[in-house]
Amino acid sequence: MASDSIHPSPVSYELRGKVLLVTIDNPPVNALGVDVRRGLAAAIEHADATDAVEAVLLVGAGRNFIAGADIREFGKPPQPPALPDVCNRIEACRKPVIAAIHGAALGGGLEVALGAHYRLAVPGAKLGLPEVQLGLLPGAGGTQRTPRLIGAEAALSLILSGRHASAQEALKLGLVDRVGASDDVLAEGLAYAQELLAAHAPVRRTRDAQGLADRESAQAAIAAARTDTAKKSRGLFSPMKIVDCVEAALNAASNNAFDDGLRFERKQFLECLDSPQRAGLVHAFFAEREVQKAPETKSATPRAINTIGVIGGGTMGAGIAVAALDAGLPVTMIERDDASLARGRAHVEKVYDGLIAKGRMTADAKAQVLARYTGSTSYDALAQTDLVIEAVFEEMSVKQAVFAELDRVCKPGAVLATNTSYLDIDAIAASVSRPQDVVGLHFFSPANIMKLLEVVVPKQVTADVVATAFELAKKMRKVPVRAGVCDGFIGNRLLAVYRAAADHVMEDGASPYQIDKAVRDFGFPMGPYQVIDLAGGDIGWASRKRRAATRDPNARYVQIADRLCERSWFGQKTGRGFYLYPEGARTGTPDPEVVAIIAAERERAGIKPRSFTDEEIIRRYMAAMINEGANVVHEKIALRPLDVDVTLLYGYGFPRYRGGPMKYADMVGLANVLADIREFAKEDPLFWRPSPLIVELVERGANFASLDQSA
Repeated sequence: MASDSIHPSPVSYELRGKVLLVTIDNPPVNALGVDVRRGLAAAIEHADATDAVEAVLLVGAGRNFIAGADIREFGKPPQPPALPDVCNRIEACRKPVIAAIHGAALGGGLEVALGAHYRLAVPGAKLGLPEVQLGLLPGAGGTQRTPRLIGAEAALSLILSGRHASAQEALKLGLVDRVGASDDVLAEGLAYAQELLAAHAPVRRTRDAQGLADRESAQAAIAAARTDTAKKSRGLFSPMKIVDCVEAALNAASNNAFDDGLRFERKQFLECLDSPQRAGLVHAFFAEREVQKAPETKSATPRAINTIGVIGGGTMGAGIAVAALDAGLPVTMIERDDASLARGRAHVEKVYDGLIAKGRMTADAKAQVLARYTGSTSYDALAQTDLVIEAVFEEMSVKQAVFAELDRVCKPGAVLATNTSYLDIDAIAASVSRPQDVVGLHFFSPANIMKLLEVVVPKQVTADVVATAFELAKKMRKVPVRAGVCDGFIGNRLLAVYRAAADHVMEDGASPYQIDKAVRDFGFPMGPYQVIDLAGGDIGWASRKRRAATRDPNARYVQIADRLCERSWFGQKTGRGFYLYPEGARTGTPDPEVVAIIAAERERAGIKPRSFTDEEIIRRYMAAMINEGANVVHEKIALRPLDVDVTLLYGYGFPRYRGGPMKYADMVGLANVLADIREFAKEDPLFWRPSPLIVELVERGANFASLDQSA
């Protein structure tokens, strides 16, 4: 029997013996849009009203059960029925409802399944409540039914992490009642429904489950989660509300007041929905998917990548090698001599030994990975390699010498990639006979952990090489961002500018410690001077010296960091930088000598120090970042504003809940950012030149999001 709707519904139902088979078919992922919600409610009404129906089986068509709510509906006027009402209606059905889960049952999809009376999953299914990653919490009973079913501790672990549980883990937790023997979800579901009918299985509502019966252990789990969440989720809005909701579930269970718990959850959910954090996190979610769509990935087929070469076994080269090994690729590392090669292998092994020490890898698994790793002091070992990544010292002559060797030994069609952070890749490409095969792959340290990969596109490269770079990023589970060639590409170009803005504020009167604190309070994991100390002050110093010849003599240049480097105070590795690191400490303490050096530099520059509020510091820091981000888009170094956002989110610690600098600019108002830039320009018109793109957008009453949508 088809759905009663005049229009074709994404939910259909038909009688299979005594079982009403309800199929959700809303491609691509069976998201819970309004038509799906209406269809589910209608199907349950039909089941209750039809004597021939003795049980209901919910299945998803295609590759998923239900992958979640339709988040594109967020922020729009709600259309009934609301998802909580649908889940309640499923649970209230007078006949047993079975959810047969394959693929994804995530967010609202799992909440629908929790509303059912019995749950079966087939191998390959993944179940989770990932709303926290969008600044939300489960709003259709997820925080109330999950702890009743699996207990407070397991529920909090699942909901606060947003992670996915496999079918087997879901069975172990008690989220599902059975795991099918095969992945044929329809056959498994129908067989389970028949079995339940034969056993006269009763309606069994999740709201009545006893996972919270041990009140004392539930209270302990909630208290532990509250403490842990306060530490880990600094600045985030929804995680603590999740803890509050699970506590409300416990109180409601004790008082037999399930509906009170649901009302509390809904109130918290709507507060999260109205939060700017939700807007920032949803933007980040979509932006991460959008950056994968570069023009070259649409127009060209990637070349085959079955083997990888890495030149250089230092920290970066070893990290890249590990990222490739973790992607299942064989790796050949090249170093200049046997001692360097041994050090490179030791760097690689150290990563895996660390995983073994944490219990996240076995010695056998390490041996299997390293069986794909070889090292050589001869470039000839790369003769048949598909893609080679150079990760040697950041100097043009050194890199060109490497590329001359690669040009000599590599087979035709091999992709030649450079991991440069700043250097001109067009110049590197021009030094070989096959510039069409040369691309930039700018990894971020540690390369085996950091998700960002800037794919830098020089003038002569062919589209299939760029598509290959994106394919490699996918294999390595990186987030690739397409960038044009300029000094620093997207990320490091912005970094140079917003760090200069911080330096100006420091020379004008704020301490590096106040600046770092203001930036951390904004949501970054570290402030700019902590980052310098962690990376090594000598790296930035070398870059500043390289640029000295081309620096505008009229541009303001703060010398404080140079004074520290002249004393060999390079940060953590030397025990002092902007901070002191006594006896190898990882966290620095303020250094009175640095404060004295800053005071002396102010005097030398003729600057009378003034005080800054944290808010004034952030306004300058963000205005500099946004302005340079706009320049990068204006010059087509970045395809769209969202590419700048993703770069800063994944490579530079920008707080995800703020969406990235360009999204943040839209949220505070682009006209306000422009007003700040013009105000700051009264002191330094050269540094604070408004980006032509910001001026143009403000004049037409547009914002950065309009460019994302039109790209």
